[in-house]
Amino acid sequence: MPSYDPNNVFAKILRGELPAYKVFADDKTFAFLDIMPRVPGHTLVIPKAPVRTVLDIEPNDLAHLIKVTQRIARAAVKVFAADGLTIQQFNEPAGGQVVFHLHIHVLPRQNGVPLKPPATFKEDPAVLSDQALRLAGALTG
Repeated sequence: MPSYDPNNVFAKILRGELPAYKVFADDKTFAFLDIMPRVPGHTLVIPKAPVRTVLDIEPNDLAHLIKVTQRIARAAVKVFAADGLTIQQFNEPAGGQVVFHLHIHVLPRQNGVPLKPPATFKEDPAVLSDQALRLAGALTG
């Protein structure tokens, strides 16, 4: 398997070299909105450790990542009045991974509303900012 590239876009976000619409952070994880969301509230949850895929992460760190993902998912259901959720995680190009830093997609879903095709729509920054604030508020409130 290829090694971790420290210049991937998520590594740059973690280092503060690129902006992100932060939803949550702790000592091991960071959650932020996808700027090309497939649905409103599309959130990415990533480990802060430099890991390429689910095969590379320490088991305890993976468990923590899943716990945070569940917490984000619960907040997303509440904030976006979702009827359900899609949780996605891809590994390596053959598995559909595009950014080679482990990440989990949290997509709040509405009945009858299809997902937008990947990477086809860049959301307005004001919308993303509002959604991030609402999600972050649901996590603390």
